[in-house]
Amino acid sequence: MANILSYCGYDVQKEYYINDSGRQIETLGRSVFLRYQALLGETTFFPDDCYQGEYIRDIARKIQEEKGASLLDESDEHAIASCARYAAAMILEDMKQDLIQFGVTFDNWFSEQSLYDSGRVDAVIERFRRQGIIYEKDGAWWFNTTAHGDEKDRVVVRQNGQTTYFASDIAYHYNKFDRGFETVIDVWGADHHGYIPRISAAIEADGHRRDQFQVILVQLVNLLRGGVQVAMSTRAGEFVTLKDVMAEVGTDAARFIFLTRHYDSPLDFDLDLARKKSNENPVYYVQYVHARICSMIRKAAEMGIHDLSWNDHALSILNTPEDIQIIRHIARYPEIVQLSAINLEPHRITYFLMELAAAFHAYYNRQRVITDDLPETQMRLVLMLAVRQIIRNGLTLLGVSAPESM
Repeated sequence: MANILSYCGYDVQKEYYINDSGRQIETLGRSVFLRYQALLGETTFFPDDCYQGEYIRDIARKIQEEKGASLLDESDEHAIASCARYAAAMILEDMKQDLIQFGVTFDNWFSEQSLYDSGRVDAVIERFRRQGIIYEKDGAWWFNTTAHGDEKDRVVVRQNGQTTYFASDIAYHYNKFDRGFETVIDVWGADHHGYIPRISAAIEADGHRRDQFQVILVQLVNLLRGGVQVAMSTRAGEFVTLKDVMAEVGTDAARFIFLTRHYDSPLDFDLDLARKKSNENPVYYVQYVHARICSMIRKAAEMGIHDLSWNDHALSILNTPEDIQIIRHIARYPEIVQLSAINLEPHRITYFLMELAAAFHAYYNRQRVITDDLPETQMRLVLMLAVRQIIRNGLTLLGVSAPESM
């Protein structure tokens, strides 16, 4: 999405919000510490609400290799906090490397914990207390989100004095606007749909317009192998990682197929299909067109046909229904990209490329490109060059390669 918005002239920055504070991080640290204790022969009980995966043991082993048994001399609180920091840093680095391999880079990695360390969360709460937007009830502090369209008011500070995720989320979004961004686009999992009204209310309460905050809700992907869904459970540590998928089907297939659905639609990702080198595989179907046209251009060059540029005779030569159909498809590309940016819908480009690929195959089956007529050959090759350029441009926006041979 950032590629498309940037291409359309927007000044875009990509930021990853790191959830490195709160209950999940404490659970991560506790899970690792318990495995660490077990490695050192300590008798421990491992609760069901801890993270069960083998990766937790791997992290515990690395801590043992570096620190020996030193954490056993610390209080559980300090040892768990130490394990949490170590595990979070290790997991984050793995995520960064996997995303780089996937072709996803971020301009900034923003730590949730930094909002607490800098005092921003407390400052935001205090500011709204003074304005009467945050009020006390039943020993807790509540944000008056109903005044801005939410179905009920939301707790920002619990009765025990601990802040909720909502408090840090408010501080984070205000921080974005303080940094000068005019529009904030968040990418969330679909299970956070109910969270949109409260964040929208908090942003409006600070004097910003609601349309300055937008959310892309993405659905979970169901992986299929042999027509059967691959069972996964994050809590039990049973899952297929993005790195696993890339190793099995390649980065291009993963990126393209992920983008063949509207982000609000669930996707069944067929691992067997993604590996196929046939027209059944959508990315292969599109990439093949680019490679096929490259082959045509090479063949033409071998025949001494080099002057491939649009001229005054083009319209009189490219006048068959098939020529006109291809030209119409090409002419739609700028509008498709614009609509994709306006609606935050990259799948529009994916579908357009598949339609253009289908038009090319229909054209190629009915029309000869390289003929005995040199002017006709030159103009048809110019038309093919236009198709190739559009395919390459679209694939580039999607972060997918455009091979010259397949």
